[in-house]
Amino acid sequence: MTANELDNLRIELSIKAKNGIDFTLGAGIIWFVIAYVYTLRFSSYDKSILVFIVGAPLLPLAFLLSKIFRTNWKIAENPLQPLGLWLNFAQLIYFPFLIFTMIKMPDYFIMSYAIITGAHLFPYAWFYKTRWYAIFGGLIALIVMIAALNLPNEKMYLIAIITGSLLFLLTLFLYADAIKKLKDNPS
Repeated sequence: MTANELDNLRIELSIKAKNGIDFTLGAGIIWFVIAYVYTLRFSSYDKSILVFIVGAPLLPLAFLLSKIFRTNWKIAENPLQPLGLWLNFAQLIYFPFLIFTMIKMPDYFIMSYAIITGAHLFPYAWFYKTRWYAIFGGLIALIVMIAALNLPNEKMYLIAIITGSLLFLLTLFLYADAIKKLKDNPS
């Protein structure tokens, strides 16, 4: 396979899956629910448990959004398509770190979860052949860390608002990128 053929497969994924906007938008919505959870008068540990619970509907939400935006999750003829699923599974490998943080440093759970969310986006820049995932993956991780270093514990809900807002903004850039690729590659 040539580099050009590989790039064409990546562009096909980008166009047909619309750069995964159903997941980024769904994640943005979930992060705003997480922000609400962090306004509740529970311990940091209990909030962390609730975050795992409210994060669980991401896959069904992304599936619903895929129907609305007409994104294609399965592109059978594209041999790169299964890689997208593996990139998603990679995020699960970070969960021991999250559980450790939840148990030992629950005040910083939200920061850890947000940084992992941002960092796991990075490889999708290659997968969908778009720089936006790399840019926003780095931005989320960096901005969240700076915010967490400067926020009091009672304002940690702002971490979730920042993360959700950046995911919404990422979704807009990804959608525009997919539309541009469709215009440039009308086949």
